[in-house]
Formats: sequence, C-alpha cells, structure tokens
Amino acid sequence: MTATTFAAAAQGFVRDLEEDFVRVAATVAEARSRGVQLLALPEAALGGYLSSLHGDVADGPPRLDPDGPEIRRLAALAGDMVVTAGYCEAGDAGSGGLPYNSCVAVTGDGVLGRHRKVHQPLNENASYAAGDRFAAFDTPVGRIGMMICYDKAFPEAARALAVDGARTVVCMSAWPASRTDRAPVLAEDRWARRFDLHDRARALENQIVWVSANQAGTFGDMQLVGAAKVVDPGGEILATTGPEAGLAVASVDVDAAVDAARRYMSHLRDRRPDAYGPRPVAAGV
Repeated sequence: MTATTFAAAAQGFVRDLEEDFVRVAATVAEARSRGVQLLALPEAALGGYLSSLHGDVADGPPRLDPDGPEIRRLAALAGDMVVTAGYCEAGDAGSGGLPYNSCVAVTGDGVLGRHRKVHQPLNENASYAAGDRFAAFDTPVGRIGMMICYDKAFPEAARALAVDGARTVVCMSAWPASRTDRAPVLAEDRWARRFDLHDRARALENQIVWVSANQAGTFGDMQLVGAAKVVDPGGEILATTGPEAGLAVASVDVDAAVDAARRYMSHLRDRRPDAYGPRPVAAGV
C-alpha cells in the first residue's frame, strides 16, 4: 500500500502572467517541501478569471497557446510533481472566435491531460466557448480526471470520469460567494455551502478521491470562497483551507481507499443505466 499526498490550493491570481508565475512557483515550492505528489491550482491560475459574470468583460484574460511557452514553464516548475492549473486557451476553428476555459495537468516531462470547461454559468458563454467531453487519463499518481468549477454541479460529469476509470478527480474553480444575499461570515455563505456540498457529494456518489482547488480573495466584483479541500471516497473532508488562502494537504492510499469504499456497496457496479432513461411508450397505450 502506497499513499499519495495531495494538495489543493486556495489562492488568488491576476491578469499579470509574471506575477501569476511568481505565485505558482511559491505554491509549488511549498507543496514540494510538504511531500506533495499532486498539486491542484485553481481555475484561471494563469491570467486570472473573468472580472464579472454580469455583463460585458472588457479586460479578459490572456489567451494562451495550449502547447505554448506558458504551459512549458508550468511543466518545468512542476518537475516530478503532477500539477494541474486552469488557464484561458486560445480558440480554434470550432470555437467561433472565443477562447476556452481550460485546464491542464503537467509534470516536468510535459502535458499529461487536458480539459475544456463544459458547463457555463450565467454569462460565461459570452466570453468562452464550451468544451464537449470528460475523459480520464493516466498519471504518475494513478488514473485521474479533471473538471472546472460549475462542471461539478452536474453529477453526470464526475460519473463519466469515474466510469472511465478515474480514481481521483481534480476540480479547479473560481467559485464566488453569493452576489445577491452574501452572508456576513464567508464560511456561512450559501454559495460556500453549495461548493462544499458538491465536493462531498461527487466524492461519495462515485467513491473516489476528490481534490478541489479554488480561487481566494477578491477579483473584479467577486468575492471568492476559498475552501480548497481533499475529500475521501466516503465524502469525508480530510483537509480544508476554510475560507482562507492556503494549501489543504492530505495523504491517501487511493487504491486501498477506493477499493474499501466499493467492497460491498459499489455504486459503479450496482448502477442500472437501462432504468435511467425514458421508456418507449407501447403502441396503443
């Protein structure tokens, strides 16, 4: 049995890529000093997120080449660690002139996997094209999947990754507090509670390890809720930053934990996909 040490970052990022890389390098160094093998940075760690989800965004993040120098720089910082991070990916022929809200998993050897955010809240579709798939991939710390922020509100997304063999799922977010009825204590905000519920539910229903990074502090008109965490296959939070910036670090023997959770009541094994869709109506009924 071999434990993997995971870290999820609650951290703010900005438009200035040089400043972002200073912050990434410091976080990678801290994670390495704590024996971390997989570090999850938030959505939009390279270049910052949208300054608002309500109306036009005039100062969008820099659009980066998915094989360009910034991704290579991230990989060089990662070294022997798996690092995941979000960024604004330059659009392609199918994006209608818009970029993608993307994330990447890297080590010093290069890119291990990619994901484009599929589900888009509020007015995000005015700034980004949507992705169209969820796929797991192999890494030095096992088979993992990735998603971005609002993707985790859809049970089908995490289930698709679990069915594809992911035993760890990394979710990278820029999840804000409520805009219309913000609680005076950030940890008690309804959107902070929803963030935590989604994390725990997705881990439990798929019996997987869940690593959740999020932006912290303020950006544009948003207050980000932090609450980075590592969740075990039973939905229990092993480590969290709470509403503050920092690293949530926990060690888990992934195979042992997942196998134990699924030993008797395996949610994947006991699924009945034939019962979930609409049934055809018999003739004459």
